[in-house]
Amino acid sequence: MPGLALAEGFYQEEVRPILADHFPNLRYSAALIGGGSEVMELDTEMSADHNWGPRMMLFLSPDDYESKRDAIRAVLSNKLPVTYRGYPTNFSEPDPEDNGTQILRPVASGPINHHVETYTLGGFFTDYLNIDIEKDLESVDWLTLPQQKLRSVTAGRVFHDGLGLEKIRERLSWYPHDVWLYILASVWARIGQEEHLMGRAGFEGDENGSSIIASRLVRDIMRLVFLMEREYPPYAKWLGTAFHKLKAAVKLEPVLTDVLQAHSWKERETHLSKAYSILAEMHNALGITEPLSDEVSRFWGRPFKVIRGDRFATAILKRIKDPQITPLMKRSPIGSIDVFSDNTDMIEDAAFRPVIRKFYE
Repeated sequence: MPGLALAEGFYQEEVRPILADHFPNLRYSAALIGGGSEVMELDTEMSADHNWGPRMMLFLSPDDYESKRDAIRAVLSNKLPVTYRGYPTNFSEPDPEDNGTQILRPVASGPINHHVETYTLGGFFTDYLNIDIEKDLESVDWLTLPQQKLRSVTAGRVFHDGLGLEKIRERLSWYPHDVWLYILASVWARIGQEEHLMGRAGFEGDENGSSIIASRLVRDIMRLVFLMEREYPPYAKWLGTAFHKLKAAVKLEPVLTDVLQAHSWKERETHLSKAYSILAEMHNALGITEPLSDEVSRFWGRPFKVIRGDRFATAILKRIKDPQITPLMKRSPIGSIDVFSDNTDMIEDAAFRPVIRKFYE
């Protein structure tokens, strides 16, 4: 069954009654957010082979976390059943050779090594995003937060909220307007920088190089559509799956498939031109700039058709008024962390965030 439904049932039917009996005055929030394909409701049968099963997160006040977390863990270890809806509730110890991976491990009797993780709200968001939830995020701070992680903390589900977890998730649900515009402009700028290179490589007989550039452009187009539809994209494994669920995918997905499956740069150009026109129509429908032409044209007289992404970037940047963002417009717009880098360690390790912030100073 879907992992998110499994987690909610596990809380409602097993964990909640135990907490009510043994800690009747406990204030807490219960949820499943953060890492895991099931959080985004994208898990499959294969997802069940690691870090998946009857699991959830329990958020406590700082005082209760210090004084009761060990007792809560012990009570749940002894009182939870060894299976829930046919799945073991016991997990292996974290595997230090595999990034702390845990798997379901059946046992005949308790106590069990359950996967009810305890946190404070502040501790979780400090660890996962390296932010202080007691302070408002500055505009530049938003640019240092990976989109896939923002999606993870605003996806999932809150099962019970005695501490205000939903209010934090609402604050992170989407970018401030001018931050959004700046990131939009940066992706348009990326398209403008590479759209002519696909044809240039192919023109010289380098079809492999042309195909690689086309793939990069397809990814930028997809990420731009996520931004236009105001939805954070997930990490690479699920990018195409999540894109399929976007409104624009009905028109764009077949075109992008044609780009990726084309055998020559001329074919790629034909399909990319169609994709660019659809993108431009979507941009104009947003109403964030004056209408811009959705027709492709030759690249400065060379035989390559482009939409000139720089036109869209320039028009968008002119609409930004945020005093933290306007100084960044004096340089080429690099966007947020995931626009200028796809390094997994930099995106996943929240300790990099203060370093990344220096890019904008």
